[in-house]
Amino acid sequence: MNMKCLAHWFILPLITCLLVSCGGGYTGYMQKSYTIRGERYHPMSVEQALVYSEEGIASWYDESRFFGLKRGNTSLGEKVMPWHISAAHKTLPLPCVVKVTNLANGKTLKMRVNDRGPFIPLRIIDVTPRAAAKLGFKEKGLTQVRVEIVSVGDGKYKRKVRKSWRWW
Repeated sequence: MNMKCLAHWFILPLITCLLVSCGGGYTGYMQKSYTIRGERYHPMSVEQALVYSEEGIASWYDESRFFGLKRGNTSLGEKVMPWHISAAHKTLPLPCVVKVTNLANGKTLKMRVNDRGPFIPLRIIDVTPRAAAKLGFKEKGLTQVRVEIVSVGDGKYKRKVRKSWRWW
């Protein structure tokens, strides 16, 4: 097999696959229904998400493996490392940005929601280890929080909350 033939049948398809796999895997908002452990979840619409605010229990999770040397993937197909600041939510459209307030100490942090979870009853959001540390609850593992939407989507699909819609 000559080099021209090798490039045509092996190298070019390999490069094409690599370029396609770097595309992020979603366009606009991820709002498809899904099933985890036999329970069906229906993500909210963008309009519902733009007025979302909820109080409940937050936990932290680490999608990376082997001390961060092997990266995990989010529901959007993005790589995640323990030092990233991001979150998982069961029903918000992906991606979106939320403001999380630790009600025990008043610390707040804005973060991008790019994953699904937590799938443990009574928990409303999972955050990465770094986000939990910045919010002051990494050692405890759980805390009471308020989650408020800041914006939904990325790039040309992004819709922000209008300030006039909020009463505070």
